[in-house]
Amino acid sequence: MSNNWSNWSGYVTAEPWLVASPNDAGELGDLIRNAPGPVRVVGAGHSFTPLVKSEGTILSLEKFEGLVSHDSGRHQARVRAGTRLGPLMHILQGLGQGLPNMGDIDRQAIGGALGTATHGSGPTLGAYHTQLETVEVVDGLGKVREFKRAGDQDMIHAIGVALGAFGILSEVTLNNIATYRLRRRKWVLPIADMLRDFETMMAAHRSAEFYYIPFSGYAQFIASDLSDAAPTARPPEEDEAGLRTLRRLRTALAWLPSLRRRLILGAIAKLPAEDYVQDWLNVYASDRQTKFNEMEYHLPYEEGPKVLAEIIALTERHFPEVYFPMEVRTVAPDDFWLSPFYKRLTCSIAIHHDAASDPQPFMRAAEPIFRKYGGRPHWGKMHSLKAADLKKLYPRWDDAMAVRRDIDPQNRFVSPYMAGLFGIEP
Repeated sequence: MSNNWSNWSGYVTAEPWLVASPNDAGELGDLIRNAPGPVRVVGAGHSFTPLVKSEGTILSLEKFEGLVSHDSGRHQARVRAGTRLGPLMHILQGLGQGLPNMGDIDRQAIGGALGTATHGSGPTLGAYHTQLETVEVVDGLGKVREFKRAGDQDMIHAIGVALGAFGILSEVTLNNIATYRLRRRKWVLPIADMLRDFETMMAAHRSAEFYYIPFSGYAQFIASDLSDAAPTARPPEEDEAGLRTLRRLRTALAWLPSLRRRLILGAIAKLPAEDYVQDWLNVYASDRQTKFNEMEYHLPYEEGPKVLAEIIALTERHFPEVYFPMEVRTVAPDDFWLSPFYKRLTCSIAIHHDAASDPQPFMRAAEPIFRKYGGRPHWGKMHSLKAADLKKLYPRWDDAMAVRRDIDPQNRFVSPYMAGLFGIEP
């Protein structure tokens, strides 16, 4: 008896023999040992690559939720891996803690966000996996194993970005910070100015990012800095309304770029500048309703403006159907072996395509530009790289693969997609 599964965008689908939701680590271990293989794990389905796809078993961690314990003095919290980021924010706020940084979507499960190196923005702020203090996984033999930063630092660095293939995360302890407030500002500026002053502007704030609006010549810059001021009202979100406007202009004026640009500029001119103060959990995330598919590459920081300029030129010359803004962020370097930010201050560039149409022509055209400048793909977003390509990008690749074999000696977590990714013979 088969089950139907798809990711959030509907682009990746699967018909596994079994979809199961274990209640605890014991049941999880039984399923790993006995369920039809290959065994893959799903968090919230917000990845755009076939990481979860399996004809065997898909395990959902939806019952692995909530707080296990916490340490107020160290600002640490141990949580179950299926806990969604939205509820996690409120759990931590209630403990007087905060995540140091976040991306702009809070629907992911923390296990999935860790496993794919999900991140926010800020040149001194790391991705979620850099917060790991302890990791509990159930390995390919169904055994529970725990690793601690203090005594198992190499293992933490090896499995912190796990892709659901270095054991299945069941619980993690996160190093957080004391709860805090942010002043969030948003304004529009010419993309030429943004590219010219990229390093200065991105380094001037605790967290900064910007979105380039295709066919407009303008970017929307977002800056977040710590604040002791009293909270003020967060303005209503206009992102979905803005996307609808951009889609309408794309549909009506795809082949009239000059008119399209003038009308987009008119819409941008009406956008109010934002400036407000709120507790951290009320700042980062936005409500993403319009479904899309996404490619994101992580580049050497200094290459970011050059790469973005080439992506913009490609898009505006050859892909008039694209209307989603391009997202540009920065991420601090870290020491995790399969982290796209390994030993490198990073500029991340994400491109999006409406989920209602085929993203492949656009993604295939853009990917060589990212790769030309040494880009590492986001593990959860569209890319075409295989083991031979990835080994060149990750200095500790062979070491990571050795750890993977130790944790999963029978290749229970290895689907055909994962075999290609890791260079494992069927």
